[in-house]
Amino acid sequence: MTLFLRVLFIVLMVIGGVVGCANRGDKAVNVSGEDSGNYFQKDWALNKFWDDGLAEVATYSAERIIYNKVRTFDFVLITVKEDFNEEFNVKTDDYKRKDLFPVIKVNQFCRIETANYPYHFLSSLFFKRDNPVSIHKATISSQEWCGNTFKAITKKGNQLKYSFNSYWDNQGEGQISLSADLLLEDQLVYTLRTLKFEKGVSFSAKVAEWLQTNKATKPTIYQANFKISAVTTESGDSAWQVNLQLDDKKLNTYLFATAYPNVLISQKTWDNRNLKLKEIKRNAYWQH
Repeated sequence: MTLFLRVLFIVLMVIGGVVGCANRGDKAVNVSGEDSGNYFQKDWALNKFWDDGLAEVATYSAERIIYNKVRTFDFVLITVKEDFNEEFNVKTDDYKRKDLFPVIKVNQFCRIETANYPYHFLSSLFFKRDNPVSIHKATISSQEWCGNTFKAITKKGNQLKYSFNSYWDNQGEGQISLSADLLLEDQLVYTLRTLKFEKGVSFSAKVAEWLQTNKATKPTIYQANFKISAVTTESGDSAWQVNLQLDDKKLNTYLFATAYPNVLISQKTWDNRNLKLKEIKRNAYWQH
């Protein structure tokens, strides 16, 4: 091979590599479509790990800004398998019904003290067990001395039906539709656990901004970029890091354990909603 051909071969290889990486990184994922299976493990929640009848209860040391001040509190993530019935789309009491289907419930609870009164937040997100990517149902509520806010999201075909009721002017009661081709930022503490973790993988997807608030405005939808990297934690353990770039200025970072079930170790967000794992256990929290 002549020197010219060698140089040409190297140049083509470099260009091909750059283009290949760019194409992979720029891939826009339809989270309700088949291509989501290229990046997420659709069978992740089918593991027998979730069949012991117990819930995974993870408690985090948390921070969040309320009234322009950083508040510290405990944030609890509860992950558990349940059986729904199709008629009411809730956890069933009758296990002899013919319309049952399994879901994974992810509850997110916190009580945040402020100078005058506490804030309470509870979000319940549900995913069909064979699809940890596309939201099936969600309810999000807040309670504090000024009033209550409640939001409900249900998947209907290729749409998310989003209903709300709050005490805020112009947000009292209403309903809008969102495309089912998006991720809720609230669901990422669960859905990102199901990634096909591989160093350097990147993709983009639509992400609806964080909904666990006392407001009921229409959420901003970002065409966000995700990137996976392998890192070492402060304790010297290996972990998977997922960077979520919502826009040019808004970056969230999530750390997950490398071993199944890939527990969320920490979360840092652009607006200081920070989590750090403090304790994790499995128990039947609903029993006395």
